[in-house]
Amino acid sequence: MRRRQVIALGLALAASGLAGAAGCGARGAPGRGVRGRFAIVPQGDRWTRVAGALATAAWDAGFAVSRHDQATPITVTGLPALAAAALDDGPTLLDTATPLARLAGEIEVVVVPAASKFRDFEEFGTQLLARPGETVLAGGPRGEPDHLLFGLVAQGLGADTRQVVYTGYPSSVEVAAALLGGKVAAAAGALADWRHDIRTGRFRVLAVSCAHRVDGIDAPSLLESGVRVDFAAWCAVVGPHGMTGDTRDAALEMCEAVSGSAPWREACRRRGWSALPLFGDDFAAWLATEIGRTRGVFRDLGLVDTNSTTCGPSCVSGH
Repeated sequence: MRRRQVIALGLALAASGLAGAAGCGARGAPGRGVRGRFAIVPQGDRWTRVAGALATAAWDAGFAVSRHDQATPITVTGLPALAAAALDDGPTLLDTATPLARLAGEIEVVVVPAASKFRDFEEFGTQLLARPGETVLAGGPRGEPDHLLFGLVAQGLGADTRQVVYTGYPSSVEVAAALLGGKVAAAAGALADWRHDIRTGRFRVLAVSCAHRVDGIDAPSLLESGVRVDFAAWCAVVGPHGMTGDTRDAALEMCEAVSGSAPWREACRRRGWSALPLFGDDFAAWLATEIGRTRGVFRDLGLVDTNSTTCGPSCVSGH
């Protein structure tokens, strides 16, 4: 059953319509971008800041960045769009675009109120494993990264994923109210959204979603807690479907140069993004596994039809 409207993944068309939102005119130092002029655009509002930071860093690095209609669109997208396509059993990024680079991601945290009965992740995991239907979880809207993370956690624990009870809220403000009101047992969300309340002691972190501990957060990683999950709400850039030759090479050159630049590193630091650079064919291969992982979790959560085998040409058996 389709849970939401299909997010259009005709990225070349979407990018052309959004080109004016990139906030950068035709600019770039001589000698760079001679094989192509690029328009860096967000697929939706949630990626506007990433697109702006990327365009600024690309210009500072001397690449040609333009709003001109003839510029090749480079679209900023990410895990939420991939998840939406999986929910709708629609075409994937591998089917509709040319993967260029994974850029960065937001680390997530599993949080509880300061007075929660769960003293650590082990106690939380024990209850989720034994009584998943009685352990109400919360985060952003259903089917988005927070929900996906709890599905991965339940899988990793060996819990009955079909019994996981999840309530989605529009923002972390509503999630915090639900936690403090005792409506939910634990929540997942981007660390940047929860850092202030963690520092003030309103909430405690049971685990962080990345593979290692995070400076300033007194909590283990999920891997350290025995759950084989390394997770971030990532963002990436893709080119038009069928992008090849010099244009693709120039776009990859730009992505690689920008990802190591001081302006991009500063943007990541300021916004709380973790750099996750991965380029070209390596990114495309990783993306195939991420598509498979996401579809698998949604099947286990009962969000998509378990009998459906329609997943586009990019599906890889066994993923």
